[in-house]
Order: sequence, then structure tokens, then C-alpha cells
Amino acid sequence: MDHTSQPRHRVTDHSQTSGSADRRILIVEDDADISHLIEIHLNDIAFEVDVANNGVDGLNRASNHDYQLIVLDLMLPGLDGLEVCRRLRSMSVNTPVLMLTAKSSELDRVLGLELGADDYLTKPFSVKELQARVKAILRRVELSGSQKKTSPDEHIKVGSLIIDVAGRNVTIENKTIELTVKEFDLLLHFARNPGRVYSRGQLLDTIWGYSHNGYEHTVNSHINRLRKKIENDPERSQYIETVWGVGYKFREYR
Repeated sequence: MDHTSQPRHRVTDHSQTSGSADRRILIVEDDADISHLIEIHLNDIAFEVDVANNGVDGLNRASNHDYQLIVLDLMLPGLDGLEVCRRLRSMSVNTPVLMLTAKSSELDRVLGLELGADDYLTKPFSVKELQARVKAILRRVELSGSQKKTSPDEHIKVGSLIIDVAGRNVTIENKTIELTVKEFDLLLHFARNPGRVYSRGQLLDTIWGYSHNGYEHTVNSHINRLRKKIENDPERSQYIETVWGVGYKFREYR
């Protein structure tokens, strides 16, 4: 979004938020022009918007109110976007995050995805791309919710590992395993499709919603962390196997 030719606007500070996340988005962005333009174009597709202009305020709002989505800038005063995302996920705040990054910050984009951001958008970006990314993230959330409703009692048991699908809980030998959103999504996808081999690109498409070309190593990082949490010996996988030169698969159990 090229905002250099736009007149300067005053960003509305919404000090109160509704009790429901329905149609409400939080923008955490310190540039008043950008946040105001994002707000206008999210209003155009029927979303209400709250705005925070620094990381500390953004973290406070995101952790104390319900939102459908958080649009989170990477470069923020107080706390940067990566730290805000990390703290939210450590507090089990699973609100979807669309991270805004500069074109040159590839490493930060990778870190953002690995810390639990659901998608990223590189500045400058178009209005249509912003709206499309927001709609795509929320469609995936809605689809996930619909799947939960159709099978509220679904549990997947593999050896001592039990996945409570509706509750999004994982236990091994009755011990709860703390997983991030993406780690859980990966494990569930594998467990529902035992024996099927997935390339890193296919996993990016399925779990992150579309291809993040060049970010296949993000899959490796997530799987390595997932293995450390669920495997007795990550070097000798009991659940997720590496298929060399192809990708990964979930071990078939009888």
C-alpha cells in the first residue's frame, strides 16, 4: 500500500471494545496514515476496528478483549510485533494474526510464522490484497470451527497419544502437551492421514492456507519443535517420520 500520496488522517482511538469478537479486528500499527487506511478498507468489508499505536497497548488489548483477527505491524515502539506475537501465543491467545512486514525483512517474516503468525503481508500492499488475506484467514477459521461442530466428540488415539479435536488438546500418557496453533494443526493433519507422505510445499498450502514460496524451512522448524514435544526420542521418531527427498508422513498404526 503506497500511502505517501495520501493526506494525513487522525487515527480514531477506540478505547472500548465489544464483548464479542464478531466482526471486530485489532490493528496494531504506529503509522497513523497506514492504520487509518487499513481501518477504512476493513470498514468497507463490514468489520469494526480497534487501533493500537504501539506494541504494549496492542498486547494489552489483544490479551484482554476478543477479536476475530489481529493485524500486527512488525516494527513497533515499546514491543515489536515479533515479541507481541510470541507473548500472545505463550498466553494461549490463539486469535489469528496477520503480520505486516517490510520487503527486506525476510528473516523476520520467517520468525513471525514460526512464532505463530497465521499469515504475513509485505509493505507496500494493495487494498484488495489486504482484504483478500483477511477474508482468507477468517474463512480458514470458520472452516475449522465448522469441522469441530460436526464432530464434537472426535478423539484420535495413537498409542499413548490422544488428540481431543474439539478441545484442541493433546495428551501423552495422561500428560497434557502444550502445542502452538500451528503445531496442533500439523499434528492433527498428520494423524488424520496416517501413511500419506506430504511435501513441505503441500503442508504449507494446507496448514498456512496457501503457498509461502521459499519458506519450506518454516515447516521443518515446526515439525522439529513438535517432535521434541511428542517424541520420547526425536532422533527415532515414533509418530512423524521423515521421507528423505520427499517430505513427512505420520506412522501407520494397527
